[in-house]
Parts: sequence; structure tokens; C-alpha cells
Amino acid sequence: MHRVLALVTAPQASFELGCAAAVFRDAPYRFGVCTEEPGNIRTTEGFDMVVTSGLRALDRAGTIVVPGWLPVNREPTPAVVRALTRAHRRGARLVSICSGAYLLAATGLLDGRRVATHWRYAEELQRRFPAVHVDADVLYIDHGDIASSGGSGTGIDLCLHLVRRDQGAAYAARVAGRMVMPPHREGGQTQYRSASPEPKAGGESLGELLAWAGERLGEPITVDDLARRGNVSARTLARRFEQQLGMAPGQWLLAQRVARTRVLLEETDLSVEAIAARVGLSSATNLRRRFRAALHTTPSAYRRAYQGM
Repeated sequence: MHRVLALVTAPQASFELGCAAAVFRDAPYRFGVCTEEPGNIRTTEGFDMVVTSGLRALDRAGTIVVPGWLPVNREPTPAVVRALTRAHRRGARLVSICSGAYLLAATGLLDGRRVATHWRYAEELQRRFPAVHVDADVLYIDHGDIASSGGSGTGIDLCLHLVRRDQGAAYAARVAGRMVMPPHREGGQTQYRSASPEPKAGGESLGELLAWAGERLGEPITVDDLARRGNVSARTLARRFEQQLGMAPGQWLLAQRVARTRVLLEETDLSVEAIAARVGLSSATNLRRRFRAALHTTPSAYRRAYQGM
């Protein structure tokens, strides 16, 4: 049996913990939880769970999962850091899910290495641990001895990847099938972020202009068209977009076209050529190039991932 232990701490995110528990629940794995001070552990969802094992349980684990670390600015105790570094030194595999990367980074074991975390936490993680190379887009990173995943749901992607590495693709596919999950997702976290940032205060609202453009994405709208519609100069329009959306008008237009492409790939069987015409990207070649640049995956792979679920 390969013993997998999750190191939990209050407030514990139960979803992240559930990702690891669901994947590693069956033989040849044996899943368990431990904590620094055994007893009731409060969860972020408002209920408590009872954990009876302390840090010494980590000495018997082949894989140690840190299923989140909240609040992210909390410093781990020396005892927790020693337990993780001791386990790593004897050969245990360390795994973080989402904000759990903060705890692994605090051990110093990630210095000089790439690490994944939720894109929302990436900037703060990089600021606090400048020796770590934070990748805000990938679903997960596996160095062999240490692995990390991006946002909460990517914990499943990483755990399935580890099972595939340990037990082979066929076994991992059976686990994914039981969970009604794709065995492997392509692309990165970017494809799951909101494509429409909320306008911030500052200057005349862009709301009416954005709605107008959003209804005409299939037309060859340009930045100059937006400026004329808004009755402002191109320079003023760019300043308002930067103030309220944090991006240039051309970037916003492209983001909306990619977002509409995602919806059509998920919900229709239209060809890439037909979708390109509907979203104003002129050709299938242009759509594929823009889509890959934005989401780091292809339209066909994206469609398979969503329509196969």
C-alpha cells in the first residue's frame, strides 16, 4: 500500500481535501489525514472534522498532500516545516493543491523551482517567496519529488496525473471514469478565468459601449469603431479602458471573441470555420492562432474536454 496523508489545518478547505481523498481512496493507496494538533478542525464551509493523527504520521507517508493553506499570509510553525522537510529528505513526495503552495514554499524546498498555485494567489506568492518561480497559468507542475496544482479543481488533475505516473494510464482512466472526470485536461488555468472583468469606477462608464460591441462581435469592429461609437478619441478610449478594465480596447475585443468561441465550442457542433465567421476572427487559421495564444490549447482539444464530460 502507498500511504497518502493530507496535512490539514484550520480553516481547512474541504473541497481541496476532497480532491485528494476521492482520487486516492482505493487500493493500492491508503488515504488518511493528520494535523499539527489533533482534535476538531474547522473547515471553510462551516463544519468541523475530527482528526486524530499528529505530525508523526507523516513519517510513514509515501505522499503528503497539502490541500490548501489559509489564510495564505499565515506563517507555518517550525514543527510543521521540520516535519515536511524531514519527510522530503527520506523520500516522501510532497504535493500542494491551490494555496497549499504557500506552505511548500515556506519550507525552502521550492527555491529555484517552478510552482503552480491559483492564479488569484500567484502575485502574492511571488512577492513573498522571490526565489520561487510562480507559474499562474498551468494546471499543475510535477518535479517528481514535489508537485503543485493551480486552482482548487486542478487538484483533481494533479492527483490523477500522479496516479497515472504511479499506476499507469489505464488505472488512472478507471479512477477518472468513476469520478466522471476527463482523465486529462489540456491547456492552463487561463481558459477558466472570467473573460469579462467588471468595469472599475473612473471616468464615464463604458457599460453601454461594451454592450453595443458585445452584440456585434461577428462584425469587423475595430478600435476606431469603438472610439467613434463612444464619441471620443482613440487615446481617450484607451485611457478609459485601462482605468476601468485594466486592458487596451483591442485586448478587450479579442478577449470577447475568444470567450464567444469558447461558448460555441462547448454548446454547438459548428465547425471552426463557421465559428470564426460568427465571432469576427475572419478565418479558421486566425481563430486557432488566437485561441492557442490566449488559452494554450487548441479549439478541438477544448471542445473534446467540455463535450466529453
